[in-house]
Amino acid sequence: MTETGTGSKARSQTGSGSGAGPGAEPGTEPGSPAGPVDPADPAAATAAAAKKAGGSDRNQSSSLRRALAVLGHVRDHGNGRGVPLAQLAEALGLNKSTVLRLTGPLLDEHLLDRDRETGWFRLGHGSLRLGQAYLSTLDLRSVAAEHLRRLQREAGETVHLTVWQAPGIVYLDKVEDETNVRMASRVGSRAPAYCTATGKAILAWLPDEAVTEVVAAGLRPVTAWTISDETHLRADLARIRARGYSIDDRENEPEVRCVAAPIFDHTGEVTAALSVSGLTSRMTAARVRSLGPVVAQVGLRISRELGSDRQPG
Repeated sequence: MTETGTGSKARSQTGSGSGAGPGAEPGTEPGSPAGPVDPADPAAATAAAAKKAGGSDRNQSSSLRRALAVLGHVRDHGNGRGVPLAQLAEALGLNKSTVLRLTGPLLDEHLLDRDRETGWFRLGHGSLRLGQAYLSTLDLRSVAAEHLRRLQREAGETVHLTVWQAPGIVYLDKVEDETNVRMASRVGSRAPAYCTATGKAILAWLPDEAVTEVVAAGLRPVTAWTISDETHLRADLARIRARGYSIDDRENEPEVRCVAAPIFDHTGEVTAALSVSGLTSRMTAARVRSLGPVVAQVGLRISRELGSDRQPG
């Protein structure tokens, strides 16, 4: 029997003092290149314990990822009725007993519920509380900030964030290139909805009553290119909905073109919009068309962070 009193005596009785086969000292880990652990060496004992803990952490991390995959599948495929155990197991490549083990903590925390009659899984009220807690911390300007800065760097033009305030819009944020000519817009100022890109981007997805309210407030021509006729405005809003972004072609400022896209909240309602604006000398019609889909994608990314599940198109 191997002694563990001193390192030298233990090594003399095990031959090489390395490896982990029959006759290895207590504390030796299979496959460990460092050899047996000397209980008299606190540092070695600590390292061995850390290695074992690391393996445990990896197992726990793997289980957590699989449990989250179960939760995500129920979220995406529940359709109100729930998801049967067999479907969960097949979709995730797991056996049923593993799925049941993974759903245990989720059921305990009410992130999942299981129908007593069908046995199907659906989201529980714990998921709702979690979602409400997330939404309560959201601030549009904070959520959008990094997206706006990145878009400004990519486009090299002024980027705006506006919110709806019938019958117009209010500038909530503005990011501009210090080397370019400054836009007249100011954070906190208002502008008409019918002749601004962000205003039309919001108006295109609002109920018809909002369009009627804007028209009733008047469609005064601001420039020679302003749409000041209800029929033409409604036709333009239909085009905006079809392509996913709006264009202000010198309608609010005679030497400025803008392209904008809507932002939707967690209820699916349009609440804001972002835009890229620049002088017509740089923002040609062709460049506006190329920027349109880019701005629309940024709008969808911000919308998703606000809890929207809207898809492109």
